[in-house]
Amino acid sequence: MNPDAKPEKGSALRACKWYPVCPMRRFYKEGRLERKWIENYCLGDNQRCMRYRMEVEGRPHPDNMLPDGTIDPDLPA
Repeated sequence: MNPDAKPEKGSALRACKWYPVCPMRRFYKEGRLERKWIENYCLGDNQRCMRYRMEVEGRPHPDNMLPDGTIDPDLPA
């Protein structure tokens, strides 16, 4: 799965609508974040992503908050 590829029409997987501007994408491209985060959340089940849910609710969240809601102190906030 190519994290920069757009999903095919009719595909069950849909890239998160915020993926193009999400810090998770930037951290992945910089080599700071494992591919599993992108595949499992950004290009997978967006609804499970805490960042996605907080964005929908209009709640602020730090850049270093991972999709599962944990904070990674090694990533810039």
